[in-house]
Amino acid sequence: MNVKGLILAGIVSTTISCQSVKKEAPSFDNYPVREGTLAEMDYSPVETKFSLWSPFADEVKVLLYESGHEGSAYKAIPMEKEKDGTWKVAVQEDLNGKFYTFNVKMNGKWLGDTPGIMAKAVGVNGKRAAVLDLDTTDPEGWENDVRPALNSFADIVVYEMHHRDFSIDSVSGITNKGKFLALTEEGTKSSLGEKTGIDHLKELGVNHVHILPSYDYASVDESKLENNQYNWGYDPVNYNVPDGSYSTDPYNPSVRIKEFKQMVQALHKAGIRVVLDVVYNHTFDIANSNFEKTVPGYFYRFNPEGKYADASGCGNETASDRTMMRKYMIESVLHWVNEYHIDGFRFDLMGIHDIETMNAIRAELNKIDPTIFVYGEGWAAGAPQMPAEELAMKANAHKMPGIAVFSDEMRDGIRGPWNDDKEGAFLIGKPGNEMSIMYGLVGCIPHPQIINDSVNYSKEAWAAQPTQMISYVSCHDDMCLADRIKHTLPEGASMEERVALHKLAETFVFTSQGVPFIFTGDEVMRDKKGVHNSYNSPDEINTVDWKQKTTYREVFDYIKDLIAMRKTHPAFRMGDADMVRKHMEFLPVEGSNLIAFILKDHANGDAWNNIVVAFNSRKEPAKVSVPKGNYTIVCKDGKINPKGMGRVNGAEVVVPPQSALIMHQ
Repeated sequence: MNVKGLILAGIVSTTISCQSVKKEAPSFDNYPVREGTLAEMDYSPVETKFSLWSPFADEVKVLLYESGHEGSAYKAIPMEKEKDGTWKVAVQEDLNGKFYTFNVKMNGKWLGDTPGIMAKAVGVNGKRAAVLDLDTTDPEGWENDVRPALNSFADIVVYEMHHRDFSIDSVSGITNKGKFLALTEEGTKSSLGEKTGIDHLKELGVNHVHILPSYDYASVDESKLENNQYNWGYDPVNYNVPDGSYSTDPYNPSVRIKEFKQMVQALHKAGIRVVLDVVYNHTFDIANSNFEKTVPGYFYRFNPEGKYADASGCGNETASDRTMMRKYMIESVLHWVNEYHIDGFRFDLMGIHDIETMNAIRAELNKIDPTIFVYGEGWAAGAPQMPAEELAMKANAHKMPGIAVFSDEMRDGIRGPWNDDKEGAFLIGKPGNEMSIMYGLVGCIPHPQIINDSVNYSKEAWAAQPTQMISYVSCHDDMCLADRIKHTLPEGASMEERVALHKLAETFVFTSQGVPFIFTGDEVMRDKKGVHNSYNSPDEINTVDWKQKTTYREVFDYIKDLIAMRKTHPAFRMGDADMVRKHMEFLPVEGSNLIAFILKDHANGDAWNNIVVAFNSRKEPAKVSVPKGNYTIVCKDGKINPKGMGRVNGAEVVVPPQSALIMHQ
């Protein structure tokens, strides 16, 4: 997410001064809880029922429109209040295809039109909700759509992508560039003949696609798509409906819904699950938000001075700990699972949310399918208005079973610190980062060989299981890997060296016991021309250049083979902390910028036994002592061949410079 100066759990502490308190923050403890679901529109051909939770409103009315964006309301209907603070009315006619908004009056003032907080279909730019039977948006065969099999979170390989980045390139061979439908097209190839789109994902071998925010967001005007606007989408408006800019017709409410479902359906058929990036921690703004126009103040936290808090760095922070906000988040997540068959969720700035809410979401998802994956950023952009021990911060991951967190310890130990793009680490030969990387290689769990005092950020293990750790070196935030390597190496460093270090970095990711995560285009040496925060940069910065798949085919093949190797051999993905402690042992090395471990006594059927993995970022070869025996080399000099690349015999092996060596008995 595009915020400056993230506060990482356990690294930076902040305090809030209460010396100049003018008034106390408002209390919402006496607000009633709505019974049943939060659904605000229930359609049938005979009648449509409208409801809105606004417990202290003077009046509420629903307004009906012929259009999603033009003209005035043709009817305004007063609603009646019930005991749980919900206002209701039923319209005895067929409203299919009509649009509606609510208007709430409080303290004698009308707050203005809102589609409600739970709108599930909207017109262009999400200003008005649509009356729609969602069953009519199901693509052919939707009832037979099933999520691909998943035995363990340890088997997951995540690929993070933005719809526009992935397909907008003029040589992508994709027809529906920048749209949901881009991920439904099969047989697409670049102008140089390489597979693109969904075929590229299958060739690479990933099994989870994490799509950046795809709900209705504010910063792209859907009525002016010809202007080639760009944004990551971390500015929520309507959380429960797809964004119209990625549809072929943002004016027709059913199109964006059906096309999103078609995308999910196509990915499922390809054996790929879909992870939705959700941003419940803040809204685009406060005054115009659907939350504020419905129940002013309730859905947000306040600081001790009675002002809106801002742990998101975007002007506000939502109050997940408040009963109805927690209920909202749970129902929203379940809506995406039940209506859109979503397979996982990545929570933006998850550290703003409270642990109880995150565990409640995990519990509800478990009732549907315990293999639905949940992970998030275990930090915030400022100090949230809750005690640290109650927040879903990285340090508290062990309190959230079945929920994973990004590990910045290994990431920054490999490439350099998050707050300085030009400072390198292990990759460029800077000593002192080895233990931080080892901490990530075991999955951030307690391990007898990890000296926590030598880890860069966390001074104790925060994961109870290795599958609670997301292993990565780059994502949409900050520089992508190719740019980071270029900016941390001395000026004039060769492309050969940059390629070698790129491969070395990804080897850490895919041999870690955590859940591996790769950013779109890292597999083809994608660069963003050095732009650190490209959240609204033009296409020439953000687009994946598909010609690079040909130029850097060796990088693609290397990462593809890394993924295949991980999938084939369960020792790389044990998924259990006790097994990791039993079978994963770091080997003694001399000097810095050299790490080696062995996955011992883990043979299963045809799987490899006693797998040795060594990483050398020095510019000269390095010797590593290994248990004496005969070994088959499968990774060396930036190449992988699972059938073998030669044999070594003895108690010592030489690791070539700036590369990884993998061998087995």
